[in-house]
Amino acid sequence: MPKINLLEKHISELIAAGEVVERPASVLKELVENSIDAGATIITVEIKNGGISYMRITDNGCGIDPDDVPLAFLRHATSKIKNGEDLNSISTLGFRGEALAAISSVARVEMLTKTLTADNGTHYKIEGGTEIQNVPSGCPNGTTIIIKDIFYNTPARMKFLKKDVSEANACAGVIDRIALSHPEISFKFIRDGKQTLSTNGDGNLKNTAYSVLGRELSNSLIDANGEIGGVKVNGLICKPVFCKPTRNNQYTFLNGRLVRSGTVIAAVEQAYKNSAMIGKFPSFVLYLSVPFETVDVNVHPAKTEVRFSDEKRIFDCVYSAVKNALAMGDTRPEIKPQTPVFNKFERMTTQEFKQTYIETGSKSTQTDDVKKVEVYNKPTVEKPKPVLNPFIKLESPLPEAVETYISPKDKSEDVKVDVIKKDEYTPKTDINVDIVKSELEPELLPVYLIGEAFNTYIVVQMGDSVFMIDKHAAHERILFNSLKDNIKVEVQSLLTPVTVVLSKNEYNTILDNLELLSKSGFEIDDFGNSALVVRSVPATLIGEDISSLISEISLSLQKSGKVELEIAENLYHTVACKAAIKAGTKISSTEMLELAKKVLYSKEIMYCPHGRPVAFEIKRKELEKMFGRIQ
Repeated sequence: MPKINLLEKHISELIAAGEVVERPASVLKELVENSIDAGATIITVEIKNGGISYMRITDNGCGIDPDDVPLAFLRHATSKIKNGEDLNSISTLGFRGEALAAISSVARVEMLTKTLTADNGTHYKIEGGTEIQNVPSGCPNGTTIIIKDIFYNTPARMKFLKKDVSEANACAGVIDRIALSHPEISFKFIRDGKQTLSTNGDGNLKNTAYSVLGRELSNSLIDANGEIGGVKVNGLICKPVFCKPTRNNQYTFLNGRLVRSGTVIAAVEQAYKNSAMIGKFPSFVLYLSVPFETVDVNVHPAKTEVRFSDEKRIFDCVYSAVKNALAMGDTRPEIKPQTPVFNKFERMTTQEFKQTYIETGSKSTQTDDVKKVEVYNKPTVEKPKPVLNPFIKLESPLPEAVETYISPKDKSEDVKVDVIKKDEYTPKTDINVDIVKSELEPELLPVYLIGEAFNTYIVVQMGDSVFMIDKHAAHERILFNSLKDNIKVEVQSLLTPVTVVLSKNEYNTILDNLELLSKSGFEIDDFGNSALVVRSVPATLIGEDISSLISEISLSLQKSGKVELEIAENLYHTVACKAAIKAGTKISSTEMLELAKKVLYSKEIMYCPHGRPVAFEIKRKELEKMFGRIQ
C-alpha cells in the first residue's frame, strides 16, 4: 500500500479553495453574503476584467475587531457556530469559515475594516495564504475587501476561466440574485467603471424586481402569499401569458438563501398547468420561510441545494399560494399597438400646408421681374366611403339599425332573445352579424357584438375596451372547467355501439380508468382481447371518430403521472379539445354573444387548457393613440 502523507498547509488550502473558489463569481457570492451577515444595509461591488484582475466589496456592516482580523482568514474560523447543536439552526448565509481562507490562498487579498466603537480600523494584507501586513488604519465603519489577481499562483486553474465578458456576466448574475433575496439592502454593481445595477433598499420587492429584471417582466408580476403548517411563502409570480421558453427567471430563496429546489419548481409549474402554454415556463421570485431545524442547507459545498424534512408540506404551500395568486391577480392580456409617428403637417388644412411649403427661388433667368415659385402640395389620396358594417351589402339606402335586446331573468337560465325591428327592411348579409345590446344587471357592463374575423375570432365591445376572443379556445376552456368541476355531462347513447381494438398498453390504460371515463360521460365495456365496446359518449362529441378518440384518450392518460388529479385533468383536456367549436366553424350571432359574455364575465376563463390566451383586450385609449387622436 502506498505510504500516506500529511499534506502541507498551503497544498491543503489550495484543495479547499477548489470547493469554494471556482471563478470570480463564486468569490463575490461568498464575500457579499458575509457582508449581509454583518448587518450591512448598503453594499457596493466593483469588478474589472470580469473580476479576474480586480474585485472590491464595500459594506457598512459591523466590521471586525483588530484582534479577530487574522483569525478570519484561518480555515474553519467562524463567529456563527460554537457547538454541534448550532448546525441544526443555522440562520446565516455563511457559517463554515472557509471562504476567506480559500480565497486568500489563490489571490492577493486586502481588507480595510472598522467597528462602530473602535477609534481606528485595520489594514490587513494576505497573499497566497501568507500574511503580508496588519496595521492600524483610518477607515470608515464597515468592511472593504479587495481581491486582485485571482489564481495568480495556480496557472492551471486560470486557463479554465472564460472570457472577461462571460466572467463579468456571471458576477452580475450573482449580484442580481442576491439583490432579489434582500430587497431591504441597497446594492450597487460597477462593471469596468460603469454602474449597471442600483437598488434603493426600501424593502419593496417590486421595486427591486424592476431594477434587476427590467420593466417588461417586473410589470407582469403579481403577488403570491400563503402559509401551511409553519411554512410561509411570499413573493412574485408572472402572469401566464408572460411565461418564457426557459427557466432562467426562476428564483427561490429559503430563509434568505438562494437555493435550487425541485419541489418548489414542480409545485409552481403544476399550479400553472392549463394556464401556461406548453413549452413555456413561469418566472417567479419566491421566499420560503421554514423552521431551521426542518431543512438541511449543508448538502452542497456552495449551499445551493437543500433537503426538506417534509417535502409534501412545502409542495402544498407553494402550490396553493401560486394557484390563489393566479385566480386573484391575473388579468386579460392587453394589446398595445405601436403608436405611429405622425407628421404634424398632415393635420393642417390645404391652405396652411401650401403656405408652409412655398419657397421663393432666385430671380428667373428669363426676366428679373418674375420670381420662381414652387408649391409642394400634399399628395391627394381619395378618402374611402364610410362603411357602417363591413359584412353588410346594401342594395338601398341604410335604414334605421336593427337592435336586439337581451334581458336575462336569471343568470343560470338560458337567455331568450326578442328581436324588435324598427321597420320591415332586412339587409342581405354574407355573415349573420347583428349589433347586439345587452341590458344586464347594474354590476355587469353590457357586451356589444361587433362581428367575427376569419370565422375564428369574435370581436366585441365592453366598456372602454374592444376584445378579440378565440372561440375554440374559449369553448374548450368552458368545457374543461365543467368537467373539472364535476358539472353533470350530457350523455348521448350511440345508436350502434362502436367496437374499438387497441394496443395492449392502450387497452390496459382505458380499463384502469373506466370509473374516471364514466364520470366524464363515456360508457365503455370490456370486450376482451384488447377490444372495448363504446356505448355512449358526451353529447358534444357526437360526430367524432370514436376509435381515434378512445386511442387518443388512452395515449393522453399514459402521459400522465401517478397523481390522480393530473390523470383526470389530462382526460378532461383531451375531451374538451375534441368537443369544442372548431376554428372556421360558423355560429350564430347569439351564440357568439353568449360565448363572449361567458368569457368576459368569468375570471376563470383566461386561458385554454393548452395555456393559450382566450381573449385579448385593446383599450380605447390605445386605439386613439394609434389613430393620433390623443398623444
